[in-house]
Amino acid sequence: MNRTVTSRPRSPKPPAAHAAIGVGVIVLDPRERILLGHHHAGVWELPGGSVEPGESLQAAAVRELREETSLVASPADAEVTVLLLDDAGGVSRLTAAVLVTAYEGTPVAAEPHLVARWQWFQPDALPGPLFVPSAQALTAWRPGLAVDHPPAHRYPIAF
Repeated sequence: MNRTVTSRPRSPKPPAAHAAIGVGVIVLDPRERILLGHHHAGVWELPGGSVEPGESLQAAAVRELREETSLVASPADAEVTVLLLDDAGGVSRLTAAVLVTAYEGTPVAAEPHLVARWQWFQPDALPGPLFVPSAQALTAWRPGLAVDHPPAHRYPIAF
């Protein structure tokens, strides 16, 4: 006899938050240049940000890409390449490096209070300093890049 086993939470209260989940979006132009934004904090970074409750990593990547740069992509064109785990001030930080393979539009500083401008860079001519999760995502995606950053646990995604 086949029966379905049920599940339920241990408590009706949500767990205490102790982790941050985000995405770093690697976008390439037709010349294989990488899109980076110059944040007002003085670092260069990939488009990206936090994953909202109930959102997939791919959906978060294309949403953040649109919100920050006005580039429009489909979740079907967003490939999670690796998960990175590190910590920031005692908080576990999980970052998904997401490669977007197709998009429409031209990047603009859609959130100018955060990022002053978006610019394309050749992989061998990246500016610095890079935001740590962006640096980690870029070197996980392309290990040969000469980018220094704190270590992170890497979990490649295999299909």
